[in-house]
Amino acid sequence: MANYEQIPSVGAPDPEAENSPIFDEEDYDEPSLDLELESGACVFNGKRYPIGQYVRSGAELLRCEKPGVWIRYPRP
Repeated sequence: MANYEQIPSVGAPDPEAENSPIFDEEDYDEPSLDLELESGACVFNGKRYPIGQYVRSGAELLRCEKPGVWIRYPRP
């Protein structure tokens, strides 16, 4: 992972914009087949990010995981 300060800061999720679901790391096991995303990317406030991309949302560190969901990780 890049230096924390170099990870893009995306602000808070805008409820009016498109956003992929966000899960806590410990609560996320396997992708649910109910998720209709399977897109190879995550969306935050209408902007697409590739699988594996980290972003900062306030004090939270998020990583884009398959099938297109954000996983909340502890800050390094």
